Amino acid sequence: MDAMQYEITLPADYDMGIIRDRVATRGHLLDDFPGLGLKAYLIREREDGSPVNHYAPFYLWTTPEGMNSFLWGPGFQGIVNDFGRPVVQHWTGLAYEEGPAAGQASRTATRRRLSVPMGIAPAEAVAEARARHAREAREDGVVASALAIDPRHWELLHFTLWAEEPAASTPGSGSDFAAYERFQVLHVSAPERAGLAAQPTGTSVR
Repeated sequence: MDAMQYEITLPADYDMGIIRDRVATRGHLLDDFPGLGLKAYLIREREDGSPVNHYAPFYLWTTPEGMNSFLWGPGFQGIVNDFGRPVVQHWTGLAYEEGPAAGQASRTATRRRLSVPMGIAPAEAVAEARARHAREAREDGVVASALAIDPRHWELLHFTLWAEEPAASTPGSGSDFAAYERFQVLHVSAPERAGLAAQPTGTSVR
């Protein structure tokens, strides 16, 4: 499993209805894309309390071939043509869990990025992150949750899809809520979602 995301920052006065229309008319095009576990079409809006307007799609790939096919194909080129070429963030997958609300539609997503401090053994940091991820994935309202790592920058990523806005008592919005970034989910394409859970944890598919 590979996790991938790019964030397109839009002007403060940008009409986010344009992005909503874009997803409504084009989002289904990846509903059967080979190698794609899931793609969550995410936005953040200033009028909703975000510091910026963002279009920030998030991907979980079951195969590197699928990811490469998208990046070098017409789908990503459409993004480049319309918004310029964004930085594509990439993490190696560590774990994926279906949550108690797996059968429901996703309305909200949370993302938490944590640096692995110097002096902590990578294996220890990953083991602790996996344990936390397993606990959080069982919280009420969780549709699905993924854990991944970028070993270049030693950054852990916790990403969760929620059926509704997470309650104040959940890990995504509790005492460490400030560490989480919240997104609206406009659509989810998930042609190979079942394959995400079937893959071994802690290993890449490469």
